[in-house]
Amino acid sequence: MTRGDTALPVRLDRDSTVPLAVQLADALRESAATGHLRGGDRLPSTRALADRLGVSRTVTSAAYEQLHAEGWILGRHGSGTYVTTSPPAARPERRGFVTNDEAPSDLLVLTPGVPWADGLDRAAWRRAWRAAADTPPATYLYRSGLADYRAAVAEHLLRHRGLDAGTDSVLATGGTTSAVVELASAVLRPGDLVAVEEPGYQRAVQAFRRAGMRVVPVPIDAEGLRPDALPGGVRAVYCSPAHQYPMGCRMSAARRVELVERARAENFLVVEDDYDGELRYDVAPLPLLASLAPDVVVHLGTTSKILTPTLGAGWMVAPPSVTTTILDYRELTGTRPSPAGQRVVVELARHGDLGRHLRRLRRELSERRSMLVGALKKAGVPVLGDDAGAHLVVPLASPEDERERLASGKRRGLLLDGLGRHFARTPTAFGVAVGYAGCSREALRESLWVLVDLLRPRPR
Repeated sequence: MTRGDTALPVRLDRDSTVPLAVQLADALRESAATGHLRGGDRLPSTRALADRLGVSRTVTSAAYEQLHAEGWILGRHGSGTYVTTSPPAARPERRGFVTNDEAPSDLLVLTPGVPWADGLDRAAWRRAWRAAADTPPATYLYRSGLADYRAAVAEHLLRHRGLDAGTDSVLATGGTTSAVVELASAVLRPGDLVAVEEPGYQRAVQAFRRAGMRVVPVPIDAEGLRPDALPGGVRAVYCSPAHQYPMGCRMSAARRVELVERARAENFLVVEDDYDGELRYDVAPLPLLASLAPDVVVHLGTTSKILTPTLGAGWMVAPPSVTTTILDYRELTGTRPSPAGQRVVVELARHGDLGRHLRRLRRELSERRSMLVGALKKAGVPVLGDDAGAHLVVPLASPEDERERLASGKRRGLLLDGLGRHFARTPTAFGVAVGYAGCSREALRESLWVLVDLLRPRPR
């Protein structure tokens, strides 16, 4: 038996900067979450509610549309709109890793670089760890990494990245950052000039600086790092051509050729950080720098973004002279990557679970990307870097605007990232970077209305 239209305790503040439709959706959602509205309660029609509240029907229709998309209400043809009998949780699932390595907070984490760890098949995950634990304890840790792991990585690179490296060319690492630290400590020398993308990955910048390198930022544009802006005398160039961090652009084919040709001519190394390299949407694959010039390119990859940072497992494919120097460094210092995570990756690959997870990951993030980009563009929000990877960028005009929107996001329950902190020098571009892998799809969907309102262009 259905009940008649339910009285709604809704008060709208016309002096607030929060749009009326957002206020209305928030109020109805809160009423359903606290039990004032119960499953089966019929809501007024959008026209009747608009008349009751003294607002336009556009406001009530937008609020109902958002609540319907989130699963709080449903419409019955010819009967009206009702509160669902099994509404979603009152609060979105706040899962993810905050950027400063503190414990997870109650904020919904929408920062770049957080993987879709919830998508890992738990049965496959447990099976891989059990199999890894069944391996007898080792009496010697191989400097180059476990042979089975290196073979699994070589197969992964060939199948998913088009790089025919071969097992002997692969070195295990503890991840991208640890590999950069090794390169800076073993291959480069204090005083060497190292070029980095600007803006770019500041952990790599700090690794080079702490090892005594002279770091020179090089500008990027829509086609990635600009080889024509490289200074003379560089010893190495660090870049992320697949999905530039944080701007999200892909290095064009012409730029890739130009960069490696200059590296050969001027005898410097190109460090290729394959950040988000396995993820692309609606665009053709471009050749890896390591495929174009294996003699001058050091290719770095990691399982942290496609699986989880828990494993601490990455890889390096480098020219023989670099590989030999790294192995000598490990022998002298006693440092080498832990085999535990490597064994888990081997087991995931052995049973096909790694490949299945990557296919699910691409499909899941493609759908999330479409949902997010569609909502932002519908509201007139400009978007950059959305054709690859697991984050996109909304450009802004000033540092004040960036700071205000990040702070507003925190007040409204969202942890986002700004572009300003990714510059080695004075920031020259501003905006908000939005990651969409580190939370559940339901939480992302529930946050869309707030996210769009937060990022929409504001009148000047």
